[in-house]
Amino acid sequence: MNPNAAPYVPAATSPSDFPRRVLLAVSGLTPQIVTETIYALAADEYAPFIPTEVHLITSAEGARRAELSLLSDDLGWFHKLCADYHLPGVRFDSSHIHVMRDAHGQPMNDIRSPSDNQAAADFITAQVRAITADPACALHASIAGGRKTMGYYLGYALSLYGRAQDRLSHVLVSEPFESSYDFFYPTPYSRVLQTRDGQLADTAMAQVTLADIPFVSLRHGLPTALLAGRASFNDAVAAVRAALAPAQLTIDLARQRIIAAGREVALPPAELALLAVFARRTLQGHESLPAPTKGVPDAIWAKRYLGEYRHITGTLADIESTERALRDGMDGEYFSQRKSKLDKRLKTALGPAAETYRIHDGGKRPRRYALTLKPDAVRFVSDVAFKEDI
Repeated sequence: MNPNAAPYVPAATSPSDFPRRVLLAVSGLTPQIVTETIYALAADEYAPFIPTEVHLITSAEGARRAELSLLSDDLGWFHKLCADYHLPGVRFDSSHIHVMRDAHGQPMNDIRSPSDNQAAADFITAQVRAITADPACALHASIAGGRKTMGYYLGYALSLYGRAQDRLSHVLVSEPFESSYDFFYPTPYSRVLQTRDGQLADTAMAQVTLADIPFVSLRHGLPTALLAGRASFNDAVAAVRAALAPAQLTIDLARQRIIAAGREVALPPAELALLAVFARRTLQGHESLPAPTKGVPDAIWAKRYLGEYRHITGTLADIESTERALRDGMDGEYFSQRKSKLDKRLKTALGPAAETYRIHDGGKRPRRYALTLKPDAVRFVSDVAFKEDI
């Protein structure tokens, strides 16, 4: 994608309306779930979804089987499916087969240890996060194949990062084809195969459908940093848990940081001082404050702010530039700049959860500013005696 291009804003959330449509599946030793799922998606009478690309997450042995059975010249069941049902433009090749890596970066053949389990979770989560970062894409995730833990992690990752246009499903295959390694999709012509119990069956008679699995999207609770960057499965889960937990703000002036929504956020003294002003007033049960007027220096506001600023930086710190800027008082422009920078840092670190910890203006005129947290949700640590006398 062009990083300078305007973001794509879909006109609707119907998955089939999106220009990029991705099927993401997990599998172990049964790669046929890929063709079965593509068939079921395309054959849906009410909401057909033809992927523009297919991605498969699997083990080292699973990748070998998928390439031989789905993509090889001899078998090539993926190519046969596309030809049989006239599905042009579905991109799927060996580069779309993603082999899970263990904690040492080696291809994984199975999930056999706690470290393998964690590595698989992180690998699957990274794939889902990358795909859902594209607003022009609709993702359909299938949990039909692979270890149960792989399906669980794929479903949970979609719950963490999924959007309105994304879907989750499990493919259902009628008997006796479900357990047959030689079945890949219902053919539009007669093809007789032998099932595992020795019976003969015609693949034209098979029925393959999808069971749609509703999921709750928790994406709104993830900080911007976790949506855009790399994060482990555990980090993403912890971020959502913290965002949904009761609000708690801890201010650590000595370390110039806060802990909010369960996350540690470093703040420069200039922004931390403003937050500390309002946090201390919340603790002391004081009323909300009007902001200083723009262009009119306010000596009381300057004294209030500088008191916190000196408390954070210490008596030996060089704060001459700050004191000089506020020599005649703090005006509304200075207040707005500090508040805007504080809001930006909170938003970047906490995502939507930042709203709870922002300094709010009351929503009506005249504007009066305060934290909306309750006193028992705010605390200071590493804080020597301090008295706000204003």
